[in-house]
Amino acid sequence: MESLGTWWSELSVILKIYWALAIPFTVFFVLQLVLSFLGHDSPDDLPDSDISADHGIGFEFLTVKNMVGFFTIFGWVGIASIESGASVGTSLLFATMGGLAMMFIMAGLFYVLMKANSDGTMRIEKAIGQTGEVYLTIKSKRGASGKVQIKVMGSLHTLDALTDDELDIQTGSTVRVSDIVHCTPLLVNSN
Repeated sequence: MESLGTWWSELSVILKIYWALAIPFTVFFVLQLVLSFLGHDSPDDLPDSDISADHGIGFEFLTVKNMVGFFTIFGWVGIASIESGASVGTSLLFATMGGLAMMFIMAGLFYVLMKANSDGTMRIEKAIGQTGEVYLTIKSKRGASGKVQIKVMGSLHTLDALTDDELDIQTGSTVRVSDIVHCTPLLVNSN
């Protein structure tokens, strides 16, 4: 323990600052990483969450996770640059650039991962304007619903469909969705 105290007392002030940042932030960074791989929420999930209404996925630069990444890289780059003989000013510049690069990389990764996350819920309104093929005959003038196979949000679905057309729409016909009726059946027109 005496050698650790001697080592610490022989460090310059800037190296003490870099080490004081690098060690605890590295521990917290590794803890975040392990918790993320295990699927557990990390303690900083609340400050990163969007409290207001959902307006899509934004590029979140100033988050707790990104700040941990910044100070982790800042400390280690600062130590490496001082140990390699760089001046204090140069080491601060390199450490800041390294920390900012880490923040951009982490924010970019989280942005890409969040955009890739999908809840799998089909939004029926996305069917409007799409064309599909009649699977089961659709009776004219909303007489009886039939079935239509249509691609919605990248997936093929078989959905109930009605029509206002004068004639029945037979199996195999191509139709275009013009509206949604009572949340479930599609309103289609023959093409």
